[in-house]
Amino acid sequence: MPATLNELTAYLSTCLRPDSFQDYCPNGLQVEGREEVRRLVSGVTACQALIEKAVAWQADAILVHHGYFWRGEAPQVVGMKRRRLAALLASDVSLLAYHLPLDAHPEWGNNARWGVLMGVALEAHCPLQPDSPASVGNVGELPVAISAGAVLDRIARVTGREALHIGDPDARVQRIAWCTGAAQD
Repeated sequence: MPATLNELTAYLSTCLRPDSFQDYCPNGLQVEGREEVRRLVSGVTACQALIEKAVAWQADAILVHHGYFWRGEAPQVVGMKRRRLAALLASDVSLLAYHLPLDAHPEWGNNARWGVLMGVALEAHCPLQPDSPASVGNVGELPVAISAGAVLDRIARVTGREALHIGDPDARVQRIAWCTGAAQD
């Protein structure tokens, strides 16, 4: 079912509450394209390959976790940034990006999905920014205590990467805290 760009942006703002976060980038509509959205492509990062695939698929908008205009990033529109923005503008494709709001969302979020994949029952969200009502940290429990080494094996299976562990690999672990975002601070 088609939606207007304004309707899509309003829906995502309602679901993701971007104004609740002190983020490193603007959340929401970053590049305005055509008014009607019939096809939406999603991805992790608004890289050139994703933009090209979206254009080839005749997408009207792209929704990503990592968009553009990060704090501390050079503001000049040159090189890679110029090529990406030029491709979006030339194709009239909108770019919507939600960074910490997607990390924190209780259903769609990276933290929520990581907990499910790890087999951890979520107990609570933990604000990492003391003055913020938004939370990107999580605390949960495994059904039974397992060794730290077994937790590391799960992390490697879920992420495709070996985790760094300092401590006793035989120590029993049941309660886990994790955060998939806000690492810049």
